[in-house]
Amino acid sequence: MDIPARQNAPASPDQAGAARSGRRTADPAFRLLVTITGMAVLVVLGAIIAVMVNGGWHAFATFGPGFLISDAWNPVTQHFGAAAPVFGTVVSSALALLLAVPLAFGTAFWLTALAPPTVASVIGMAVQLLAAVPSIIFGMWGFFVVVPVIAHYVQPFLHHTFGHVPVLSVLVAGAPFGTGLLTAGFILAVMITPSITAVMRDVFASMPAVLRESGYGLGATRWEVMRNVVLPWSREGLVGGIVLGMGRAMGETMAVTFVIGDSNHIGWSLFAPANTIASLIALEFPESPAGSLKLASLLALGAILMAISFVTLWFSRWLLSRGENTGRRA
Repeated sequence: MDIPARQNAPASPDQAGAARSGRRTADPAFRLLVTITGMAVLVVLGAIIAVMVNGGWHAFATFGPGFLISDAWNPVTQHFGAAAPVFGTVVSSALALLLAVPLAFGTAFWLTALAPPTVASVIGMAVQLLAAVPSIIFGMWGFFVVVPVIAHYVQPFLHHTFGHVPVLSVLVAGAPFGTGLLTAGFILAVMITPSITAVMRDVFASMPAVLRESGYGLGATRWEVMRNVVLPWSREGLVGGIVLGMGRAMGETMAVTFVIGDSNHIGWSLFAPANTIASLIALEFPESPAGSLKLASLLALGAILMAISFVTLWFSRWLLSRGENTGRRA
């Protein structure tokens, strides 16, 4: 004997009205919750900026615009300037990006377009593990491995080869200590390459395969596909990855402190010891009494570092929008 299938009884008007009422109540609550979380980002950012500017106002008021162009840092005479750490931050970060971006782009393109799946999974896992290494480990590795190599091999070779060239001789001058801007830039490049690679790999993986295949079908080489297809399509994601790596490079503290040399002077040699804003704050903050001019100068340096980050981010967005407008006109 067949038993008829059981059918759900239609909901009563009271039940349907209760369900609609619950949805109407939950939706405004959800909108309020996500609005609060979004506004919390602005509140936290504003609080950080307020603390830095308010704490460093004493230094800005004492030294005026000269604080930005002076390379002095003398706690005895109470004379402080931001030029040397700003110079070290900008140069070391630029060197890191100059080394890291081509390597990250090539690695990400190879992993997504050329490498066998098994090899790509292993190398991708290694990239993720490298990104998870603490920065102090990079600093110790740089101090015990990279610094001796640069002091005993790299700098003597470059000085012997380019020491008599008018412009390049300035870049390779200095005693072979092994520490300096080039060493810091190399360590930062090793640190930020995995992060940039991971972002670029995700961007390339999200690209429709038909675009690359169309380029190959038209007879384009791998270089032409990368230049004319991959780069224009993934421009925004690539800029985001580069900005992410640059932010980590400018804000890195411990790894740079190990290898940069801790010198508050502006030297044009790549091997000259220097300082960055983050390393100087880390070294000098424990010895800065509350309410002192030295502490105010350190907070002012923090405000300057945030300003540099904001300007760099705005510049990258401007370049991106300019490229999009040029593409539309073309």
